[in-house]
Amino acid sequence: MNTMSYFVLLCILSLLATCQAKIHHSKINKDERSLIPLSDAFGFSEGGKIDITIRDISVYQLKVKPQNFTWDSFGFFLSPVEADATLEQDVADDSRCLLSEVNDLFNFSSNSLQQVISGNISHYTYRYKVSSGGLFYLYFANCAPNTPISFDCVVSMYNTDSKGKKDFLSVGETQLVFMYWVAFALFAGCACAWASLIRRHRSKVHEIHILMLVLVVFKALTLLSQALMYHFIERSGRADGWNIAFYVFTFFRGILFFTVVVLIGNGWSYMRPFLGDREKRIIMIVLPLQIIANAAIIITEEESPALAEWFTWRDVLHLVDLVCCCAILFPIVWSIRHLREAAEASDKAAKSLETLTIFRQFYIMVVVYIYFTRIVVYLLRNTLEYEYTWVSEAASQGATLAFYVWTASKFKPNLTNNPYLKLEQNDVELSERL
Repeated sequence: MNTMSYFVLLCILSLLATCQAKIHHSKINKDERSLIPLSDAFGFSEGGKIDITIRDISVYQLKVKPQNFTWDSFGFFLSPVEADATLEQDVADDSRCLLSEVNDLFNFSSNSLQQVISGNISHYTYRYKVSSGGLFYLYFANCAPNTPISFDCVVSMYNTDSKGKKDFLSVGETQLVFMYWVAFALFAGCACAWASLIRRHRSKVHEIHILMLVLVVFKALTLLSQALMYHFIERSGRADGWNIAFYVFTFFRGILFFTVVVLIGNGWSYMRPFLGDREKRIIMIVLPLQIIANAAIIITEEESPALAEWFTWRDVLHLVDLVCCCAILFPIVWSIRHLREAAEASDKAAKSLETLTIFRQFYIMVVVYIYFTRIVVYLLRNTLEYEYTWVSEAASQGATLAFYVWTASKFKPNLTNNPYLKLEQNDVELSERL
């Protein structure tokens, strides 16, 4: 791994050392936004609860345009996701205070918060029971123009069962623990089967087969850490360190996935013994972008949504990931074009056409996989009822498993008649010409 990879990984580990999982810890520092999101969407069942602990409250007056304010101009409220469009319109209207348009949980005029502001008590915890289930955001509203505010708050959202036991997973996420265990078992089985196949056919194994095995192993480890992470979050609201393992495995799995796809699309090791200059440039562009994108996505997922521009950066970084996915298609397209030209000019036209057919199949599968996991899964996540949000993740894992299995079936080292895996001296000469 190069120096930049080590640096990015070190940044990830240092930033994740204090992450709070489903318990959001937000530090607002001299923020004058009229609306501050304090949590991502959380699905409450009937009787779900929210605890908000707040401390270190300070209000500042700008010298340019000082404004008179009342303490009831600052408050917290829950908003259903369906009301987001209306909320944006209310924010744009400076003539109205958001807190007058919604049912606020509490505001700074309460006696307990006045005690915190005056320094008589160190903190105050507000507890609220959600009467009816639904998917909600928690917001803080500031209706005093030109009046920045600072405070420190810890938000805990959870549901309870009939015995009063807390479940910190959102409704629709509780099934993820079982789903990740099943996915781990399936990918671990695939890794064992692929390792056994490599062991039995050592004389026909290429370097790409080893990389494919390492990729599947890291995918299985990612799912294992994810299952354990959600298991502990469900019970305590914290990942107990398993989130760090998950992000480290995800970091390497992401790098390996794009590397393997680029190398397969180029024909490295099984059809061409080297990489061309253009393919090297693609790897040198895509991999650093993917490393940075993965690191930044992890950071934004672990930071509180109260961070300014949090949602914007999250969307931008997912777009970067999509761009990287599209960029890895170029080596496959180039290989298809070269093989088509070789089929027309070479005396081995039949063999070139056979290889060309498989390259086209691989190209189609990569396109379908990217489209499904980056677009269809996103649409599922945002259109399904909140009770079924786990379905989108199950669909993503199922598509990944199908793609891995299909690719493995095309590159099994024991297929003696597979045109992918024939590397003869004449093929080397053809590769050098391409």
